Amino acid sequence: MADGPLTNEVGGTALLGAPEVRRAWGRITGSTLSDEWQAVPVDSYRERLTVPASWWVVALIFGASCGWIMVVATTPALGVVAAIVGAILAAALIWSYGSLTVRADANGLKVGNAHLDTKYIGTVTTLDHLAFRTSLGPEADARAWLRTRPYVDGGVRVEVNDPRDPAPYWLVSCRRPDAVAAALGRAVHETGDQTETEQRRDDGG
Repeated sequence: MADGPLTNEVGGTALLGAPEVRRAWGRITGSTLSDEWQAVPVDSYRERLTVPASWWVVALIFGASCGWIMVVATTPALGVVAAIVGAILAAALIWSYGSLTVRADANGLKVGNAHLDTKYIGTVTTLDHLAFRTSLGPEADARAWLRTRPYVDGGVRVEVNDPRDPAPYWLVSCRRPDAVAAALGRAVHETGDQTETEQRRDDGG
């Protein structure tokens, strides 16, 4: 598992359809990779939606602000205590917000503690930045189940084929939508500002 802002792991066959790979190929050759090269099936994919480094800087600034207010109002000693406590509280909130984990494999899609079984997964659509924002705005359905993070540019829209579930689809942030779709058993195809996926293997795995 890699450390840093993007913490993920891909099992099985390596994914060759990462957006940066396709962009680099396009710059070099002036063409695009074919569908079979855009996504190679993987067994599983896991990603933690960690916050960017700038958010931790904000936590430090918040702590310093709390400390300065206490220094002005009381004593320097209390100011130091307030700065430490403020920074710790802000960091705890940031860590909790960035601890959301997305996992896709043969058993389905798991986001945090929520799980969508493979047999209930319909069409999976991978979304770039523009398409993802559109899905959150003009095209949004109030019944949808959302797990999004503002610092993640893309995501996936997963249709729910369960008549008992009131949510028509899941909308989930992730940094590598193609990898999520591939791990769920879908083959990725680009269509303009967003990519749509179709089922590669039977829902039973």
